[in-house]
Amino acid sequence: MTTTSDKTGTIDVLVVDDDFMVARVHRAFVERVEPFRVVGIAHTGAQAIEAVDALRPDLILLDLYLPDLFGLDVIPRLRTAGHDCDVMVISAAQEADTVRGAVRRGVVDYLLKPFDFEDLRPRLERYAAQRGRLLTAVVRGQADVDRVLAGAFVPAPPAHTLPKGMSVETAALVERALREADGTLSATECAALTGVSRVSARRYLEYFHSTGSAEVSLRYGAAGRPERRYAWRT
Repeated sequence: MTTTSDKTGTIDVLVVDDDFMVARVHRAFVERVEPFRVVGIAHTGAQAIEAVDALRPDLILLDLYLPDLFGLDVIPRLRTAGHDCDVMVISAAQEADTVRGAVRRGVVDYLLKPFDFEDLRPRLERYAAQRGRLLTAVVRGQADVDRVLAGAFVPAPPAHTLPKGMSVETAALVERALREADGTLSATECAALTGVSRVSARRYLEYFHSTGSAEVSLRYGAAGRPERRYAWRT
């Protein structure tokens, strides 16, 4: 277990993952987003509980497949010990029962592996904004309560509504390319198939990913950033 003891008023994060390399990658991602900093890394459920006792983090990035405990079982143990830190699940677990269990235990977010920095960054930023609202809220009545809670529930746009600047025609081209692909597509490959720029292809692919229509996997090469590859969900 790696620890850092000083406090500077930032949002302190404990990374919990049984894989040492993955934990280091997650740490690097978190520390690229202000005002977050990683104060510790734990690789087991027992280490996570010990680290929370010692470090008092504001947020835990919690893997579920730990060698000694299922990750969700760590949360009630922390609450019983009097710790009120927030928990963001980082896991490959896609089972509906697991997701429901995470919601019942009050997790602030649930991010599926594999992911890259651009998947985690907006979730951290959203958490920071909501945390700021909670810490500075002055509640005089129901309207104030509603304003505080509003940031916690951001509805997805209707399926037929595209974000500003995106066209139905281009979305249809990208969707068709994904549906007809033999396997996964990168943004570059999608651009070549549809005739749009790589940047535009990436934007539409990310849109489909955000709505749950497409899934993302990461392909790691010999060096450099992993390549994001997309597939239409069947």
